[in-house]
Amino acid sequence: MAKPDAITQYRPCVGVMLLNAQGLVWIGRRFDKQNDEGKGHWWQMPQGGIDKGENPQDAVLRELAEETAVTSAHVIAEAPRWYNYDLPAHLIGKSWNGKYRGQTQKWFALQFTGDDSEINLAPPGHKQEFDQWRWAKMDDILDIIVPFKREVYKKVIRDFRHLGA
Repeated sequence: MAKPDAITQYRPCVGVMLLNAQGLVWIGRRFDKQNDEGKGHWWQMPQGGIDKGENPQDAVLRELAEETAVTSAHVIAEAPRWYNYDLPAHLIGKSWNGKYRGQTQKWFALQFTGDDSEINLAPPGHKQEFDQWRWAKMDDILDIIVPFKREVYKKVIRDFRHLGA
C-alpha cells in the first residue's frame, strides 16, 4: 500500500442527480460497515467509478442501474466541470486499495421517467450500497451528506438548481 503523502491521484468517478417529475432528488442511505462517519447515518446520490475506456455518460447510466436498478432515465444536464474531493486524512491510503487520495467526479442530472416501483436497492449481480431511499428537495440534502463530500454537493446543487425543487 502506498504511503498517504505519496498518493496524489483522484479516482475518476461519475455522480447522478436523479430528478423525478416534481423536481425532487433521489437519495439513498448508505449502510456500509461501521466507520467513523457512522453506519447508516449518511445519505448520498448515486455515484461510482468510471471503467477503463468507458465514457462518463455511459458510466453514469451504468452506475445508476447498478445501484438502484433504474433504467428509465435520460441525461438532461452535465456539470460544466469535474469536481474533486479528498478523503479524510485517516482514510487516504486505505480506501480503494490505497491508490487514491479522493475522487474527481463528473456529475450529470437525469430525468426519471419510470415508476418508483422500478427502484430496487439490491439489483442482482451488484453489491448493495443503500438500505433506504427517498425523494428530497435539493436544499434538504446538504445536512445529511457525509461532511467530506459537502463542498462537491454544494457545487452540484448550484449547477442543477434550475432543474429541481
